[in-house]
Amino acid sequence: MSRHVGAVKRIALIAHDNMKQGLIEWCEIHKDILAGHSLCGTGTTARLIREKTGLQVKAYLSGPLGGDQEIGARVAEGHLDIVIFFSDPLTAQPHDPDVRALLRIAQVYDIPIALNRISADYFISSKLFYSDHDYEPHIMGAKK
Repeated sequence: MSRHVGAVKRIALIAHDNMKQGLIEWCEIHKDILAGHSLCGTGTTARLIREKTGLQVKAYLSGPLGGDQEIGARVAEGHLDIVIFFSDPLTAQPHDPDVRALLRIAQVYDIPIALNRISADYFISSKLFYSDHDYEPHIMGAKK
């Protein structure tokens, strides 16, 4: 089953509380690039990115209230191409099971996940980011 990845990428933007400012700064630096793509994110993160950068970001629920699960559902439905999740590995998260479920579903559906600034930078500097292409995902457990 081939998946078409259009020139306009569908990107989820998520950040734990201690990482929100870093994601906002990253979005501001790459604002001109991100403006040409379809952006969504969990509640507070999406709102802050909109307010601070002017980028159009569709907001789902806050992560602890189900936003991570909503993003995971979008992945499973084939409606996202990239997840950029500035996670905080040093702080316990009350909704950690939801975060792990999102990361797991993105891995299962072979969706690239950037967990920090450098990996996000690699994504948007990749020639694949700027192309309209078909991709043969390696969905774990899927029968050929």
